Formats: sequence, structure tokens, C-alpha cells
Amino acid sequence: MEKNPAAEQLEELSPKEVDEVETLGAVVEKKGGPEPGNMKIDLHCHTEASADCSTPLELFPARCRERGVWVQAITDHNEIWGAQKLQEMVEEEKVKKAGFPLTIIVGEEVSTIHGEIIGLFLKEKIPAGMTPRETVHAIKEQGGLVVLPHGFDPLKRWRLQPAALETIEDEINVVETFNSRISQLRWNQAAVDWAKLHGVAMSAGSDAHTLSDIGSAWVEVPVQKIQTPQDLVKALEAGVPVGEWTHPVVAFAYKFWDRSLRRLGVR
Repeated sequence: MEKNPAAEQLEELSPKEVDEVETLGAVVEKKGGPEPGNMKIDLHCHTEASADCSTPLELFPARCRERGVWVQAITDHNEIWGAQKLQEMVEEEKVKKAGFPLTIIVGEEVSTIHGEIIGLFLKEKIPAGMTPRETVHAIKEQGGLVVLPHGFDPLKRWRLQPAALETIEDEINVVETFNSRISQLRWNQAAVDWAKLHGVAMSAGSDAHTLSDIGSAWVEVPVQKIQTPQDLVKALEAGVPVGEWTHPVVAFAYKFWDRSLRRLGVR
């Protein structure tokens, strides 16, 4: 059986490095499935609706089931049509198959003039190119949640800039404290520290741009229905974000290879 490169990287971490990240909200996790009676929540993922991702929507349900993800937020770059279409597909599947355990949250990773912000539980697309404060206002107008993704990694090209974060820090509902595509694990820990300081719920995001990446980061919680923003925040507060980290160079290589194969019709 071919070995998972991400798992190999985790095995290469020194005990000291593991100790540095295995704290509440930033845990290195090697096992794949949830404990009996639990489910996984992933709040950051991309589909073919993102310009930098080619994962077909129809492949998501099976992959989520395989990884034990019961609640998946789709957060394409400046688009929500993929999330809406997938949500419709899943709802139709639930009618056909009673007990189909997958909930899709419509989200968007919005490009503001000072970096990215995620909005969840959206009904309409948020336009790119606004200020962070305007973007937050647009999300809240729809009754959505404001999520800060990978905001503490200085190597993330579109991270929310520190000065901009200060202007909206009181409006953030959830902080992504485990991102599988962070440049160094210590930036996840920085997010944990910020979340604790501000008393904000913590989440995990695979930030998946390929099919194999889906389910690589999650919050594990007891099985429950997530239908509203309040349901989600309550569930997150009772869970611990965990994940499988992949070095960004490796992640980029995976993404390039995946897109090349799809263009050739191999996948």
C-alpha cells in the first residue's frame, strides 16, 4: 500500500515539535476516523468553483463519508455557486437515502482589500474587493458567521493583515486554529493563543484543494444536527480542532499533479 506523505511528515516531527502543537486547538492527529458516536466538522474547503481547484462537486459526498466528515463547509474563493449546488445535491441524496449523514454549509472565502475572511451560512455571494469591515458587515447582514482563516501565517499571501484584524477583532465569531496548509505548525498555535485571548470559538479547516485533502482537518464532536450558526458555534465549543499537516510545498505539488491529471481526463 502506498504510504501517505502527510503521515510520513508527522512521523518525522520531533517530540519537542509535537509538544509545541499538541495543545487545545492545535493538535497533530495521526488516526483518521472519529470515535464511535462522534462526527467531524471541516469549515474550510474548496471545489471546482474556485479558480485554483479542480475537484468535481459530485465526488465530495463519497469522500466526506470515507473520512467521517458529517458537516462540511464549502468556502470557495469569492464564489458560492459550488457550495449551493453541492448542498442541493446532498439534500436530494438525503431524500433518496434516509439517514444520509452529510450537511453542507454554504460559505465563501472572500478576498478583501487587506486579506481573506470566511463567511458561513451565506445566501448570497459577498463581492470581493471591499474593506474587511464592509465584508464583515455583509456577512452579518445575511445572519452568517465570520471566520478568520490562517490569519497568523506571514507566508500566506492572502492572510488578513494584522492592522486590518484589529479593526474587526470584536466581530469575529470563529478562529481557524488548525489549518492543514499552514507554512509552519506554530502559526496554528498563534491562532489558538489569539482565540483564547478573545474568547472566540476555535475551528479546523483542511483548506483542501484536491480530493485527497478533504477531511485532513476537523473538529470532532458528538453526533448532532448543525442547522444554524448557533448550532455550529455550540458544537465547536465542545470540540477540539485536530488535523494532518502537509508542508505547503508538498501540498502545491499535489495540487499541480491533481489538476494536470484532471486536464488529461485521468481523474
